[in-house]
Amino acid sequence: MLDAIRWDTDLIRRYDLAGPRYTSYPTAVQFDSQVGTFDLFHALRDSRKALRPLSLYVHVPFCANICYYCACNKVITKDRGRALPYLQRLEQEIQLIACHLDPAQKVEQLHFGGGTPTFLSHDELRQLMAQLRKHFNLLDDDSGDYGIEIDPREADWSTMGLLRELGFNRVSIGLQDLDPTVQRAVNRLQSLEETRAVIDAARTLQFRSINIDLIYGLPKQTPENFARTVDEVINLQPDRLSVFNYAHLPERFMPQRRINSNDLPTPAQKLEMLQRTIEQLTAAGYRYIGMDHFALPDDDLAIAQEESTLQRNFQGYTTHGHCDLIGLGVSAISQVGDLYCQNSSDLNQYQNALASAQLATSRGLICNADDRLRRAVIQQLICHFNLEFATIEQAFNIDFRGYFGELWPQLQDMAEDGLIELDNQRITVLPAGRLLVRSVCMVFDAYLEHTNRQRFSRVI
Repeated sequence: MLDAIRWDTDLIRRYDLAGPRYTSYPTAVQFDSQVGTFDLFHALRDSRKALRPLSLYVHVPFCANICYYCACNKVITKDRGRALPYLQRLEQEIQLIACHLDPAQKVEQLHFGGGTPTFLSHDELRQLMAQLRKHFNLLDDDSGDYGIEIDPREADWSTMGLLRELGFNRVSIGLQDLDPTVQRAVNRLQSLEETRAVIDAARTLQFRSINIDLIYGLPKQTPENFARTVDEVINLQPDRLSVFNYAHLPERFMPQRRINSNDLPTPAQKLEMLQRTIEQLTAAGYRYIGMDHFALPDDDLAIAQEESTLQRNFQGYTTHGHCDLIGLGVSAISQVGDLYCQNSSDLNQYQNALASAQLATSRGLICNADDRLRRAVIQQLICHFNLEFATIEQAFNIDFRGYFGELWPQLQDMAEDGLIELDNQRITVLPAGRLLVRSVCMVFDAYLEHTNRQRFSRVI
């Protein structure tokens, strides 16, 4: 079992930098328009030849209400009819992609994100799942990881029953904060009772896993009222928890301009919130997985980390990193072999491309040998807090010290500061450094020096 993380305020102050979350390496910031549909077809052909298993991500961008903190790609509308033309184009995309894959390629993982996937009507959800089952090899024995993001204000017992019937066995519930003052400040009024009702339904209907999302650093939050939220959430006993740091970037995300920056907690208060949250969750038996994620010891993520099989991709921490990831819908990102590609983030451009029987691929990147090497290093550190040089040397036929010689002084400084343990065989991220593992990964990021750091959130 991994040692518990250790809180070290001085270390946090030194290494709390802005940087990527490394759901990919290279990150999406490096994508460009030189990569397009032809590259995706080529990658899909290779996937088909290798009969690699699949992970599907489906983006449903619609929300009935705006949450001021949100940085997701979404369309705010009360008009439920707007979903229909989008779903028609999404079905075209499903058909265009699927014909380049083999029916024998099993879909081990499926995730509906957004937006609010439950913005769709029951009939629309049925039709969309029918199209996915028609064109992809979805599993029928409930052995796959099929998840969907839920807004409890948009779901009831009948919705949960439908989702279970359609094959979903995991739910991720947006909660963020339970304090009414905070909820009013971010325009997301959601009661504990609404949230509990959805969780009770999920348990009764035997959903395999329940995740709850929280955000610290929101307006009107204090260490005291956020601690009360965390206590209430612990009582709900989710299998997993995501505790995200709110990044206030109003110049990039228009909804955030409605937040009064004077209402935001101070950096010291945010640190206290995180420290208290870690203490509360640890005392309640949750394991720190990494990068804001916690799970109960018998959860798949915790077990995968124990067994050194945990991976990370655009779905976050996953046990399905060996799958080719197919992103469907506006702004969705695919990772097929060494190709990353993203659909247009503009709803009209996405729909118009598919109306012309063309995929909406707008940008991407093809990993080179150096990218693959650094990706493996970052993946190992961010998932397992440990890196054996011999493993990388054998996989990539390099001498680790020689290849990364110019980085050695930075690593030695981190070792002297107590962030990592460093010798000639390995890097071990120490308990005091695990909250700051992104900062360790940044050392190996070849692109970061030439990237505007303001595009990223801070580590803590």
